[in-house]
Amino acid sequence: MKLGFGLYRHQLNQDSYRFARQCGATHLVVHLVDYTNACRPREEGPREANQQPVGRQDGWGRAGDPNDPCWSVEWLEGLKADVEAEGLSIWAIENLDPSMWHDVLLDGPRKDEQMARLAQVVRNVGRAGIPVLGYNFSIAGVCGRDEKPLARGGAMTVVMDGADQTPLPGGMVWNMRCDAAATEGHVGPISHDELWRRLEWFLTRLVPVAEDSGVRLAAHPDDPPTPTLRGTPRLVYQPRMYQRLLDLVPSRANALEYCLGTLSEMSEDDIYEMTDHYSKHGHIAYVHFRNVRGKAPHYHEVFVDEGDIDMPRILGILKKNGFDGVLVPDHTPLMTCDAPWHAGMAYAMGYMRALLSMIG
Repeated sequence: MKLGFGLYRHQLNQDSYRFARQCGATHLVVHLVDYTNACRPREEGPREANQQPVGRQDGWGRAGDPNDPCWSVEWLEGLKADVEAEGLSIWAIENLDPSMWHDVLLDGPRKDEQMARLAQVVRNVGRAGIPVLGYNFSIAGVCGRDEKPLARGGAMTVVMDGADQTPLPGGMVWNMRCDAAATEGHVGPISHDELWRRLEWFLTRLVPVAEDSGVRLAAHPDDPPTPTLRGTPRLVYQPRMYQRLLDLVPSRANALEYCLGTLSEMSEDDIYEMTDHYSKHGHIAYVHFRNVRGKAPHYHEVFVDEGDIDMPRILGILKKNGFDGVLVPDHTPLMTCDAPWHAGMAYAMGYMRALLSMIG
């Protein structure tokens, strides 16, 4: 198993690479979507520069440019060279910008055009030698959460206290504004079966491209995992639904972005049994190694060593089944100091490094 580190778009710089390496990481999972491009009232002040956005009703901000050069082969190869110069490798790119595929998610008139663009992105990722592309097939995206000082010692952390069913406003997809001109109406409700039909359309067209490009598409479960959120259905909100996703298009290129925290928040099944099942069959592309307390829609994230999940037991299962992918802390509570995000991540990385050492 490999120790990885996740970096947001604004953190793709030498200082961040060196911090990750100093924490013991050998690999990176990078985000090219700029979640901090916020369109929020000025009086609310800026977000904490390095904290994950939690997804309140006003959304994260504007979606990016679908033709952003960061998805080109040249840009990806340049990023890869910068990362490798600091002794690291890129294991995965995590998430697609909503501007690139909103009509794929909504079954809109531009879905064929956008699918052609996604296929080119997958080819570019493969040509750049990056093995995994993570995605989250969700209309509402990661939303309906808040921040409270509920982790150990009053550390600020992400919480969910009930499912937000406020209708998703027109023009917003994946908690980001894709169409600034759409100020009226809401994203219409659809059935769960319809959402699965759209996923099947997506996978049947993109998995063959990924196979040819040497890329694994890795699906993140719904975060938070509730049947519906903001009036829209969710796709993978119980562990068994991961198997349904895999069965749609059986292929090594159709894989899982295995988020332990999100899976633990689900109401069904056993986190250890499902980890054994999916790792035994080689379905896991990489792991979000984080811990939580509670079940959706009432839970809060905690430090990696204080939650409901027995993390050493999880590592033992992964080792038994020969998992050789990357573990990343994903995110963590913020610690009370001058560098809250850095301290929280360093704590998580130190714990993970010690566990890996213990199990050999």
